[in-house]
Amino acid sequence: MHIIIRETHKAMSLEAARAVASLIQRKPSAVIGLATGETPIALYEELIRLHREERLDFSRVTTFNLDEYLGLAALHPGSFHHYMKKRLFDHVNLGKDRIRMLSGRFAADEKDAISRHCEEYEQAIAAAGGIDLQILGIGANGHIGFNEPGSSLGSRTRLVALQKKTQQDNAVFFDDDPDKVPHHAVTMGIGTILEAKSLLVLALGQHKAEIVRKALEGPVTAMVPASALQLHRNAIIILDNEAASLLTRDTDQSLTPPI
Repeated sequence: MHIIIRETHKAMSLEAARAVASLIQRKPSAVIGLATGETPIALYEELIRLHREERLDFSRVTTFNLDEYLGLAALHPGSFHHYMKKRLFDHVNLGKDRIRMLSGRFAADEKDAISRHCEEYEQAIAAAGGIDLQILGIGANGHIGFNEPGSSLGSRTRLVALQKKTQQDNAVFFDDDPDKVPHHAVTMGIGTILEAKSLLVLALGQHKAEIVRKALEGPVTAMVPASALQLHRNAIIILDNEAASLLTRDTDQSLTPPI
């Protein structure tokens, strides 16, 4: 596990974007797992700039998103389909046939159909040769993807129930109303995530400092899903000073992500 600390959100996002761009330049057909939320927005903005100004070519890249809310149409402004179109897909030359996303079209009681959909997603990842680089954030309760505390560290893509803390944290995308946030989602499992060849994990802000400490320096436990990052052979963690403020281990801030 490589921990890299940068002074600001912008600096850590530039570092992350350079790592993604380096992978694409080295392997134009890279398979990249994408995350949503507030943390990676600046990363995606820099990737768009690199595409527009430095001709970073996404034409052969394949993407898989981590998760999606259940019960939301793709065009719903709170869906991750909408988020990704707005934040990245509409601004780079990524082919629509190379974009893979979990669907939120199901009702929560359609468990058999959801199970089949999730299995097909796992099969699609395998058919693509696996994920070369998975981008992740760390939730305030330690979730990665929508794998909430208590999720099996070997879990696969599946239907999950969201905890109230997660709904509250994501209300920013739903008119700041937690009651509008769906109660269920489909997500890659922790076991699925850990099979990616490299992980690129971003966290920022003082409010993430305690959970970052637990995830990176505490015991590996299902109650802190992000602690599973400790098990990965090539996990790169990029933090701002505030998110890293409670860590006790020394880090080399001159490092660049070894992806």
